Amino acid sequence: MKSAFVFPGQGSQAIGMLAELAEHHSQVTDTFQQASDALDYDLWKLVAEGPADDLNQTDRTQPAMLTAGVAVWRVWQSVSSIKPDYFAGHSLGEYTALVAAEALSFSDAVKLVEKRGQLMQQAVPAGQGAMAAILGLEDDVVRDLCSQAAEQGVVEAVNYNSPGQVVIAGSTPAVQQAIELAKEKGAKRALQLPVSVPSHCELMKPAAEQLTIELNKIEVALPTTPVIHNASVSVANDTAELKQLLAQQLYSPVRWVETIQWFAQQGVDNVVEAGPGKVLAGLNKRIDKGLNALPLFDTATLEKTTQALGEG
Repeated sequence: MKSAFVFPGQGSQAIGMLAELAEHHSQVTDTFQQASDALDYDLWKLVAEGPADDLNQTDRTQPAMLTAGVAVWRVWQSVSSIKPDYFAGHSLGEYTALVAAEALSFSDAVKLVEKRGQLMQQAVPAGQGAMAAILGLEDDVVRDLCSQAAEQGVVEAVNYNSPGQVVIAGSTPAVQQAIELAKEKGAKRALQLPVSVPSHCELMKPAAEQLTIELNKIEVALPTTPVIHNASVSVANDTAELKQLLAQQLYSPVRWVETIQWFAQQGVDNVVEAGPGKVLAGLNKRIDKGLNALPLFDTATLEKTTQALGEG
């Protein structure tokens, strides 16, 4: 029986996340303390108490979500000897996957994703970029309406989350034009998302150039367990390619549907979402109903996942 662990990205954060798991497993607060030491502020206090506006700033969200995913992974390691066959992460979650696979040190990764958030925000000033979710249209239709709306500025399909669920990103006027076109095409929903940065579109290329400089400052190893990258739906062959894929990820689509399909083709039975919430588990079920999609974020889901994967 094969398994994959996947890690969520921005959007799954919430005040009070992992509080119940932390009551029973000291790895959670220990991991957040380690992150706080690296960042020079109390990350657990921010996650536990808020304010939400601070947690939702991208340079705070990214370290918080990375730390939450690593904390859940460490809890899993403390209760089970089962190691997954593969890792992946959705957008920011790819960094969590690389920490779990021992390609990045945790303290380096926490500081790196804080910087990533700052670079992304600097690349496109607040208000100038937007993202929107389009539900109920074929991928080709979404790409076509982005092409039509491109006369207003950059707009691209950037997250292929599940069949019939695509996220677009770009300059605000072009995204708003694409939303109107999607409604005309009969989309079930087409709504702007509450984010300040248009991730994974070409507007992020300046941020990617700066991120490459940051990546070259830290030690990067090849993963001990294969990590499937968002930009390529493949494993990096060497550390140079790994860094290049992380930079490329900033302005390339998150190919999540293909990633989950790839797992299924490799004979994976269980895909565990390690981190707060169950957004990916919901997507994964829609992508391939034959896969067992398991969220893992509290003691109840920990017990269920342990039973599903066997006793190690």
